Amino acid sequence: MADPLSRVFSALADPTRRDIVARLAVADATVNELAAPYDVTVQAVSKHLKVLEDAGLVSRSREAQRRPVHLEAEVFDLMTKWIERYRRQAEERYRRLDDVLRAMPDDPPPLEGKPS
Repeated sequence: MADPLSRVFSALADPTRRDIVARLAVADATVNELAAPYDVTVQAVSKHLKVLEDAGLVSRSREAQRRPVHLEAEVFDLMTKWIERYRRQAEERYRRLDDVLRAMPDDPPPLEGKPS
């Protein structure tokens, strides 16, 4: 079984699932409500939701006859921490490169054997 972060990124690799997540960020919705704008069956949307649910991105609850799908936003903390770590490392590399470039002379010496 893949690690949680891999499952989340894999689930979000599909544009339909990313769109479902974006819509659930606004409000909970039923499977039928989520399926409405797509030219696919409710069963196809249910399969997308199963992938999102397996990744921990959504959950389903029961409210009387409704079964709303809810976005589990705390899963994004896992992604954010992972992305932030690499962003900080990249920024540090750029800061070091900037330091090296600032330390270089403005006019480099001519190459040996080449006329100036």
